[in-house]
Amino acid sequence: MKLTVVGCSGSFPSADSACSSYLVEADGFRLLLDMGNGSLGALQRHCGLYDLDAIFLSHLHADHCIDMCAYFVARYYRHEGGRCGALPVYGPEGTEQRLTTAYEDVPDERSMSEVFDFRTLKPGGFEIGPFTVRTERVRHPVESYGIRVEHGGRSLVYSGDTGACPELAALAEGADLFLCEASFTHGKEDVPDLHLNGREAGEYAHGGRVGRLVLTHIPPWTDADRNLADARAVYDGRVDLARPGAVYEV
Repeated sequence: MKLTVVGCSGSFPSADSACSSYLVEADGFRLLLDMGNGSLGALQRHCGLYDLDAIFLSHLHADHCIDMCAYFVARYYRHEGGRCGALPVYGPEGTEQRLTTAYEDVPDERSMSEVFDFRTLKPGGFEIGPFTVRTERVRHPVESYGIRVEHGGRSLVYSGDTGACPELAALAEGADLFLCEASFTHGKEDVPDLHLNGREAGEYAHGGRVGRLVLTHIPPWTDADRNLADARAVYDGRVDLARPGAVYEV
């Protein structure tokens, strides 16, 4: 599998990065994990606008899904060959309604479903193209999912947004690459069921014996280097900070 970081800023885009969006590719299939603020523009550096095969939305906060509204415009109005077919979109219950409300000026209430095939996420395992995936509901103020993507005997886990929870530990167990949010600073913020800090991400990586940890979703006001050091203090594997445009072979 090939993982490309399209955007990795938490809460809102930074001067250097769009919000959460990650492209996973294998066997010519392109799966996008989240499409937060600013990511549609950045995505076009790595993938044709109409070359995605499926989208996974971890939850419905704007920094993970709002560019779906712009993508609706691209698929509904601007495709040279006419309106695009319905692209599979896996998201929490109510995804279509949330995006329709956010865009507001859709021709009618079913227009989104003409170009997106909305599929409701539940915990469990299923197939997306060549990938075997498993999703677990994690801890966040809204319905939110982490995902494990497997292909060719290799595994990638994306936490989505979450506080500490056993579901995340189970999902990350033995992953070759763990893309984990680290929004908070250890010793500074302690809000349950909201976000992780760098140390907690490192502890999950250590406990799950993951092969590599990549910290992501770090907001512009959080010291990323501090989170990196905190993760390294408890996990002796390789740890990176997600950077826009970074590519990982999994």
